[in-house]
Amino acid sequence: MQLVVARIGRAHGVRGEVTVEVRTDEPELRLGPGAVLATDPVTAGPLTIATGRVHSGRLMLRFEGVADRGGAEALRNVLLIAEVDPEELPDDPDEYYDHQLMDLDVVLADGTEIGRITEISHLPSQDLFIVERPDGSEVMIPFVGEIVTKIDLEEQRAVVEPPAGLLDPAEAETAAAGDEAHGERTAAPEPDREDGAR
Repeated sequence: MQLVVARIGRAHGVRGEVTVEVRTDEPELRLGPGAVLATDPVTAGPLTIATGRVHSGRLMLRFEGVADRGGAEALRNVLLIAEVDPEELPDDPDEYYDHQLMDLDVVLADGTEIGRITEISHLPSQDLFIVERPDGSEVMIPFVGEIVTKIDLEEQRAVVEPPAGLLDPAEAETAAAGDEAHGERTAAPEPDREDGAR
């Protein structure tokens, strides 16, 4: 199975080094020197990592055969793809690969169907499940422990306890109007990040 593990960013310096946007929780495993990665577009690769280092909080890579800034710039926005055994599991039992979570049914604790996961969006602050509802509409559910209370791969489902308004914006507006009528309005706390999807 192929998984996108990074996207190449800008060239850095004049010796072929590039910044990369990491899309895996295991960069030391997937993006280490010697790793051979497929690419999207296919014509850009495969690429073999020659060196890697962290500079100002960003991962920098240099690939074999790419020795100057021009060669590095030509790789900008190329996706790096690793071949992963579909049976492989993360070391942490509370973490999951994207392919394990795709197509899971999303339900409330009482079994009420919400939809199914069609995409996982990795944002700087947290990961989001993009869930397609039975009527074809989509809802975004933050992948944090307070909301996604259980992932059951055997049953192929994710159990959620969404806060008011997450699934039904009209519900949130009604609640906000009620708070204003009582002279108080409470902002929802920022959810903590919980790295889970890879």
